[in-house]
Amino acid sequence: MENLDAARLQMAFTLIFHIVFACIGMVMPFFMVVSHYKWLKTRDKIYLTLTKSWQKGVAIFFVTGAVSGTALSFELGLLWPEFMKHAGPIIGMPFSLEGAAFFVEAIALGFYLYGWNKLPEKFHWITGVIIGVSGVASGILVVAANGWMNAPVGFDYIDGKFLNIDPVKAMLNPAWFTQALHMTLAAFTATSFAVAGIHAYQVYKQRKVELHKKAFKIAITFGAIAAILQPISGDISAKDIAKRQPVKLAAMEAHYNTEKKVPLYIGGIVNAETQEVNYKIAIPGMLSFLAFADFDAEVKGLNDFPEEERPNVPIVHYAFQIMVGIGTLLLFAGLFYFISLKKKKWFNNKKYWLLFVLLAPLGFIALEAGWIVTEVGRQPWIIHKIMKTKDAVTPMPGIVFSFYMYIIVYLSLSVAVTWLMIRQIKVLNNSNS
Repeated sequence: MENLDAARLQMAFTLIFHIVFACIGMVMPFFMVVSHYKWLKTRDKIYLTLTKSWQKGVAIFFVTGAVSGTALSFELGLLWPEFMKHAGPIIGMPFSLEGAAFFVEAIALGFYLYGWNKLPEKFHWITGVIIGVSGVASGILVVAANGWMNAPVGFDYIDGKFLNIDPVKAMLNPAWFTQALHMTLAAFTATSFAVAGIHAYQVYKQRKVELHKKAFKIAITFGAIAAILQPISGDISAKDIAKRQPVKLAAMEAHYNTEKKVPLYIGGIVNAETQEVNYKIAIPGMLSFLAFADFDAEVKGLNDFPEEERPNVPIVHYAFQIMVGIGTLLLFAGLFYFISLKKKKWFNNKKYWLLFVLLAPLGFIALEAGWIVTEVGRQPWIIHKIMKTKDAVTPMPGIVFSFYMYIIVYLSLSVAVTWLMIRQIKVLNNSNS
C-alpha cells in the first residue's frame, strides 16, 4: 500500500469513529439538562435517576471524544505535514478557540459531576447547559476549519506562498455557516434517534417502562425537530456547493454533461465508462431548481472539468443517495412521532417501539455518508483549487503500520465504550426508580 492510500485510509477510518463519539458528546448534555430541569420542576425521582444515568454517558463520551479527537489532531501533522506547514497559521484560530471551548466544557463537566448537593441547584443546572453549549461550539469551530479547506480564503497565494494571512476571514469562510448548520442538525438527528432507539428497545422489552418512556420522549423530541429542519439546511448547502464546487455537485448527482432543465436522480447505479446512471428515478428540472432556484437553469457536468480534477463519482453519488434517503425517512419518522402525541394508544403498541428501535442506527449511517460526500467530493484537493492531497502527504515511509495500529486502537476503544454503555443500561434497569 502506498503512503498516500495508507494516509487517506487512516484519516478516513479515524474520522469515521471520532465523529460518532464527538456527536454524542455534543448532543447528550442537552438530554441531561432537560431531564435535570424536569427533576427540579416536578421532583419526580425518575428524572433524577435518568439525569444521573445520562451524566455518566456524557462523561464517557467526553473522554472518548477527547482521546479520539487528540489523535486526529496529531494525524494532521503526521500524515499531512505539507498541508499543516501552510494551513497551520491560517486555520490556527478555530483550532485554538476549539481548545478553549474544550477546556470550558471540561471545567463545567467537573462542576456538574461533583456538584450534586454541593452547589446551588440553579447554578448546578447552568453548568450542565454550559457543557452542551461549549460542546456544540467545539463542533462548529472544527467544521469551520474544514469549511476553509472547501472554500479557502483569508490569504493571498503568490508564487506558491501563502501571504497576507487574515485568520478571522479564514475562519469565517464562505462554507463555514452552511457546513456548521448541516453538521449540527445532523449530530442532533443521529444522536437523538440512536438514544431514543435504545430506550425504545427497553420499552419494547418491558424493562423500566415509565423511566424509558420519559427518556425516549426527551431524546426523540430533539431528533424529530432536527430531522424536520435538516432538509432546509440541505437545500442551503446544495445551493452553496453549486456556486463554489460545481464539480462536487455534478459528482453527487452523477451528472456528466452540461445541460439546462437538469433532472434530479433518485437512486440509480453509476456506469462511469458509459457515463450513465441506470435504474434511477428522474425528476425533470429538479436539480436545476435545487441548485439555482430555477427549473431552466444550466448545471455544469463532470465533462466540463479535467478528468484528473474529478472525484470518485460512484462513491460520492451512492453516499449522497444514502444520506438523502435516510434523511427523508427520518423526517417522516419525526412527523410520525409528533402525530403520535395525539394518538396515545399508539404508545401501547409494541410495533410503535419496534419502529424506533429499527431507526436507531440510521442517523449515524447518514452522518457518515454525508462526511464521505464532503471529503471524497473535494478530491483530489486537500485545499480546494490550491493544494492537491497527493502533494500534502508525508514522505516518511511505513505509514501503513501506523494505519494498522490506529485500527487496533480505535476498535479497542469502541469495544470498551460499547461495554460501558451496556453496563450503564443494566445499572439503570436495576435501579430503584
